[in-house]
Amino acid sequence: MITLAVDCMGGDFGPPVTLEACASFLSRHPQARLLLVGRADALNRLPPALDGHRCTVVPATEVVTMDDTVEVALRKKRDSSMRVAIAQVKDGAAQAAVSAGNTGALMAIARYVLKTIDGIDRPAIATQMPNSKGGATTVLDLGANVDCTAEHLLQFAVMGSALVAATGKDSPSVGLLNIGEEVIKGNDVIKQAGQLLRNAAAAGDLNFHGNVEGNDIYKGTTDIVVCDGFVGNVALKASEGLAAMIGQFIREEFSRNAFTKLCALAAYPVLKRFKHRVDYRRYNGAALLGLRGLVFKSHGSADAFAFEQALERAYDAARAQLLDNVKTRIAHAAPLLGAEASAPPHAEAQPTQPAPNPTA
Repeated sequence: MITLAVDCMGGDFGPPVTLEACASFLSRHPQARLLLVGRADALNRLPPALDGHRCTVVPATEVVTMDDTVEVALRKKRDSSMRVAIAQVKDGAAQAAVSAGNTGALMAIARYVLKTIDGIDRPAIATQMPNSKGGATTVLDLGANVDCTAEHLLQFAVMGSALVAATGKDSPSVGLLNIGEEVIKGNDVIKQAGQLLRNAAAAGDLNFHGNVEGNDIYKGTTDIVVCDGFVGNVALKASEGLAAMIGQFIREEFSRNAFTKLCALAAYPVLKRFKHRVDYRRYNGAALLGLRGLVFKSHGSADAFAFEQALERAYDAARAQLLDNVKTRIAHAAPLLGAEASAPPHAEAQPTQPAPNPTA
């Protein structure tokens, strides 16, 4: 049995969405158990599908809102549903935690409660973005770390490889996001990271493809694209905005008159497949990698279908023993993860800056 701890209070909608998603998830996964974490008054009337032996309510008296600062969430709301859910992972009661709550608070609480894996300086947020090959490209970091050193980018690549390998891909390819494919392009940190990634590939720790550009994310050139959190978050939000714009354009254009409505009817099968491919809800569920426990972040605005996808990602990661995979890969790459390895002999090592609040 795989047990997930669910922060039922998080996100824009809370229990009406999370409980519906949990019910649907359990109906399709007989080997799953859920710990529903939240205020007793909000969870006292569970849907019939959740009122069974595979579902347990874990009370929490407080809720981290989307407007709460990290300090409030971490220091003043110590019995929040978010923190209690993560504590279930630390205590071994659950294999993973899922929340749609405040991203900055989730990262801070998860890092405080679970701590980071040995060899990892900063956790990273990783998620999938649809590509033209019909699959998805895993991108990290998406906002947990605005400023990164070359060493951090190498750590992200190792953790991202473990995440994708857990889905069944033995040797996922890694690309380093840059302004061009040539080795000489990019700032000093990117150039140093490229050298580190090439060293890791030579040592058998990674399948490094080389530099990639932004459009390669959607081409599916590599299985994984590594970047700092500032660039990653911009890419994520831009893709979501583009998908929304395309959907709005199609709706407006095909409702103008009888002729365009007829065209829409004829093109419906194609449009349906296109909508399915770019539907960001299918890719909901970002992994917080680098922690001593599995935590997954859902979009705050997720509906029941999207939140269920986040549960799916957490379930699959726990079943595939993602945490052990990450630890193994990090341990194997340890000789390359030291500060001295992050800069060539002629350059000074980049100082490590305090991790900023996530902006995803």
